[in-house]
Amino acid sequence: MTLEELTDIDVSTFPVGRLISMIAKSQQIYLNHNLKEFGINSSQLHLLFEISNQSNINQEKIAKRCNINKGAVARSIKKLEDNELIVREIDEANRRQNKISLTPKGKSILDDSIKILNKWESEVFKDYTKEHKLLLNESLKDIFVNAMEFNNGEAGNE
Repeated sequence: MTLEELTDIDVSTFPVGRLISMIAKSQQIYLNHNLKEFGINSSQLHLLFEISNQSNINQEKIAKRCNINKGAVARSIKKLEDNELIVREIDEANRRQNKISLTPKGKSILDDSIKILNKWESEVFKDYTKEHKLLLNESLKDIFVNAMEFNNGEAGNE
């Protein structure tokens, strides 16, 4: 879809999920282009965020929080570990699991990546006030919670 076609869309007939998906894809393209210098991609950046938000997190919890399968998490974790951005340590409470945390290099790259992400957001939201952005974030969070509840209920009905 071209930019001209997109600006002419009647949003009342366009699925909200499609718009959100298109925005996410646009952000992913921007991030992947700008994260190349760090040797990571947008998916790996999301894992770094999760690891940063909860120290000593395990792979299973990362998979659940990022809504991706364990195999994809394991592959990304391996790449992040090979690039010395994270460390894995055996969890003494459950030796079958690893506790994952950021290295100083990982923290530095995360900080630089946040600047890149903030640049994208400031450009995308240039015509909006902080209040509008906050309202959008709160609304999207509520919609996501509703979607998860609906999906969980539907999955239980199968």
